[in-house]
Amino acid sequence: MSVWSHCRVFRKIDPNPYVNINVVASQLNGMPPRKRKLDAEGQDGNSSASPQTVKTTGPSAGDTAATTRSSDTLTSQYFSTEREGDVRLGVKFFDQPCVLLAKAFLGKVLVRRQADGTVLRGRVVETEAYLGGEDRASHSAGGRRTERNAAMFMRPGTIYVYQIYGVYLCMNVSSRGEGAAVLLRSLEPLQGQEVMRRLRGARRREGSRPLKEKELCNGPSKLCQALDIPRHFDRRDLATDAEVWLERDVPRGDEEEPPAVVEAPRIGIESHGEWATKPLRFYLRGHPCVSVVNRQAEKQMAQQPGPAVPHTLHQGEAQHRIKINEN
Repeated sequence: MSVWSHCRVFRKIDPNPYVNINVVASQLNGMPPRKRKLDAEGQDGNSSASPQTVKTTGPSAGDTAATTRSSDTLTSQYFSTEREGDVRLGVKFFDQPCVLLAKAFLGKVLVRRQADGTVLRGRVVETEAYLGGEDRASHSAGGRRTERNAAMFMRPGTIYVYQIYGVYLCMNVSSRGEGAAVLLRSLEPLQGQEVMRRLRGARRREGSRPLKEKELCNGPSKLCQALDIPRHFDRRDLATDAEVWLERDVPRGDEEEPPAVVEAPRIGIESHGEWATKPLRFYLRGHPCVSVVNRQAEKQMAQQPGPAVPHTLHQGEAQHRIKINEN
């Protein structure tokens, strides 16, 4: 009896002969079930690809990573927990003095994952340090604790979101030190710019001119709008949260060396006496997404001897160069 004759017999039992044809052939020929064969180069010997797996490639920091989609799983360089574990910054990063943390934030990437899975990313290019205690411009000046500023006294990496002018929000992150936190002032948009533009546009007047990319996140309230940072993110842990986190630096690709860090007075605290002049604002020199450029600070920086301080400062790599008791 031929193979096809056997198939006709099997169809009376199972209407799908394609499931049984290999079994029949195996029984007739005394051979084991068909095994996958690889050619000499290690490629699939079949001329058609497996319908169960499709591989594509996507951009990532460093080498290009593969994205694999199967019938029951989906992994990518943006959504897999393995990648997040490789690049996500944890408690150890945030547990450093406020000024060092404010500088260390520069160049890092703030990531926001929305409820529908949309991912928004922006590189931190400007921060401000609020030291608590004797820092009269800080919400926690004098060790004052309130329901509003409780996050500033929580463990390093805690998000502090507060409202200004009764309308806008600002995002801070607690550091080492009693009541100390870093204000995130500006981001360089990296991913999800069209979503950012829509989120920003919802708060603008009808008929306003289209926003340039560099204007999407160039201010503390603008970045909260563009990354959809809501008020209830207050007191969340940036080191462990599933909807917002911080990742390591991503090379810009258009520079041989990282830009220098400019140290300048903070913005909008003119009523706080000598603290209004302390150089506790830090930004990447020459970056187009910085909210306010301080030409005087940059000029003084250029006149200082020695090499410029890179934005990749970490705890222990540099002494605290700000003397808070100086006028």
